[in-house]
Amino acid sequence: MRHLLLALPLLVGLCIPAQAQTQFSIGIEMPGMSIGINMPSYPQLQRVPGYPVYYAPQASANYFFYDGVYWVFEGDDWYASHWYNGPWRRVGREAVPLFVLRVPVRYYRQPPGFFRGWRDDAPPRWGEHWGRDWERSRPNWDRWDRRQAPAPAPLPTYQQKYPQSRYPQGDAQRSIRGDQYRYQPREPVVRQQFLPPVPRQVSPPPRPVPRPPERARPEAPRERTPAAAPPQRAPAVAPPPQREPDRGRSDSNRGNRPDDAGKQGPRKADKDDRKDDRKDDRKDDGGGRGRP
Repeated sequence: MRHLLLALPLLVGLCIPAQAQTQFSIGIEMPGMSIGINMPSYPQLQRVPGYPVYYAPQASANYFFYDGVYWVFEGDDWYASHWYNGPWRRVGREAVPLFVLRVPVRYYRQPPGFFRGWRDDAPPRWGEHWGRDWERSRPNWDRWDRRQAPAPAPLPTYQQKYPQSRYPQGDAQRSIRGDQYRYQPREPVVRQQFLPPVPRQVSPPPRPVPRPPERARPEAPRERTPAAAPPQRAPAVAPPPQREPDRGRSDSNRGNRPDDAGKQGPRKADKDDRKDDRKDDRKDDGGGRGRP
């Protein structure tokens, strides 16, 4: 009996169908915690008719692809990743793209219990489930013109070359995606949070441009302070011309001076007259003496 009880678990494991063992299992990677998502290879994706969204019909999970990113609805939360097998990042309900929320119920391969009773051809009643506060933050989320639906993003089929045994991690994922997938997402949440940065070539720093030698700037002219005027001296008064003394001079010389011209003129004339009279007298005397 004891040996029979030990053999029962082994018999139960052998009776599990092989199909159930190969189904995909969904797990979530969170900071400090990794549940894991086990997809052995790139999943087969089909487009939801009339929507720019793909779903995985063979996956036992609510697995979608939209705007270049994989989306998974697990429990009561949404998660996203740019590679088919994660790592996954939780997305707030207010940030999930509207076209993902609009996918009809029938394309959820593992619908939660609160989906029961909802129409298969209509989107889930998120406003009814998440409350009015959420519905106010996403008004008219289920109303859209089907004729103006955007084209779906191209599938990242390059990931088919990376099965679970060769699945890249970390920086290798970002590098491969940057080289192989050039699609630019349209959703702000995808552009800001889930699109890995495209690797850029680091250009060498620019060479410093030699600065021309600075020219000596001309000095500003200095303001000259006016020199103090020299003290004015009183003009020198020239002394009056001194007259030479009349001593030792003849009367004839005195008369030649301009100063004495008017004064000595009459005296000289009188002297000349006197000299002439004396000469005449002498002549008379001599003539008389010389006569017989």
